[in-house]
Amino acid sequence: MSSSTAFPGQSPLAETAPLSLCAREPHVPADRLVAEMVPPPRFDSVRFDTYVPDPNQPSQSEAVTVLAGFAAGLGGSHATGAGRRRWFSKKPAAPAGPRGVYLDGGYGVGKTHLLASLWHATPAEPSLKAFGTFVELTNLVGALGFQQTVRTLSGHRLLCIDEFELDDPGDTVLVSSLLSRLVEAGVALAATSNTLPGKLGEGRFAAADFLREIQGLSAHFRPLRIDGEDYRHRGLPEAPPPYDDEQVTRAAYATPGASLDDFPGLLDHLARVHPSRYGALTDDIGAVCLTGVTAVPDQSTALRLVVLADRLYDREVPVLASGVPFDQLFSDEMLNGGYRKKYFRAISRLTALARDAKGLVAQ
Repeated sequence: MSSSTAFPGQSPLAETAPLSLCAREPHVPADRLVAEMVPPPRFDSVRFDTYVPDPNQPSQSEAVTVLAGFAAGLGGSHATGAGRRRWFSKKPAAPAGPRGVYLDGGYGVGKTHLLASLWHATPAEPSLKAFGTFVELTNLVGALGFQQTVRTLSGHRLLCIDEFELDDPGDTVLVSSLLSRLVEAGVALAATSNTLPGKLGEGRFAAADFLREIQGLSAHFRPLRIDGEDYRHRGLPEAPPPYDDEQVTRAAYATPGASLDDFPGLLDHLARVHPSRYGALTDDIGAVCLTGVTAVPDQSTALRLVVLADRLYDREVPVLASGVPFDQLFSDEMLNGGYRKKYFRAISRLTALARDAKGLVAQ
């Protein structure tokens, strides 16, 4: 919506009124979900040689070496269709040993950078490589159906899964079955998480009831531990304190492509939009401006906010906010519960985006 009416108190200027995420209800066709399974814009240009290992953390240099070798080993027969022939044969040839690597480490040690670098380094056309978060993968199954997802991905040489976490028993069985079928078809796997594959699901549900599925997932991966501190906070100042409503609103009017929403209203809107559409929700948004940020009221709302934070971070969209600081979004109970790693990741990413937004406010 365009307007020549200035924000109250400003001189009349021909400005564009802010957009609103709450006014958007995107519809995402299934073919877009498949086409967008590539590294997000933030990681378009990353490569192994742009990853800067911490000299005090030898596991980071080792990870680069291991992953570069893994990528180099993904050439050969599967790229020419042998994997497809195995898929349609009556007796698929099971690969010897783990057919994947699993990057485990804390927040901000560069796991996604390395995973995206692996995707870029793998010798295959982009259409034969897939990259997505765990949530995006489960959303793809929801959009295409299980069998069509298997058919779609079985000819790929590599499937990269970022932020691999199992949040409920249904996802455990679904992903275990999907990855087993893909491994049988010759697809290599790579994943990142803050939880070792044998420990997935702990603290979230009765993992013992799904032990066989969890162990089956673990068998597909060679764990690769990456130690280090969160690079997003390494040598950087603390996140800027929240601004007041007027500062945020003025910045939204002055920033091309900015959105402006009341935080509680946005949380309500996220409940009406499927998480698979949160990426489309932010299409062409130059900055997200939020007024009245408060602690989220419940876990379902918190988990939706985590997905939005991930999509904003992937797309490098600055976030300017008034209200409580981002490190107060989640209650102590949430931060000590089964989803704590997701919440800490969201805090880390929103803090980084808040730093990026400092320049939007007139000094």
